[in-house]
Amino acid sequence: MPQIEYKGKVFDVDEDGFIDSFDKWCPEWVEYVKESEGIQELTEEHWKVIHVLQDYYRKHGIAPMVRILTKVTGYKLKYIYELFPSGPGKGACKMAGLPKPTGCV
Repeated sequence: MPQIEYKGKVFDVDEDGFIDSFDKWCPEWVEYVKESEGIQELTEEHWKVIHVLQDYYRKHGIAPMVRILTKVTGYKLKYIYELFPSGPGKGACKMAGLPKPTGCV
């Protein structure tokens, strides 16, 4: 399994760069993904999406579908792409520490 070292932490990741375990999510992981995604600063809106994804994952064991994410956050999909340029599945889920989504996220 590939590894990423960032600010003294080592993360095991899958072939797409998603962290191998939700339990290993930490501030350093968020910082790493933020930089790799080219996001300058995390806003309250970023954190709202991250927390919704994490809460849903804790309850259901999977990432929510896009329509659920947009409904719960109140953000249009276009706005989520503005927050996370690589999208809700790649950028937002990766930053939230979720495994790579398998369906329509």
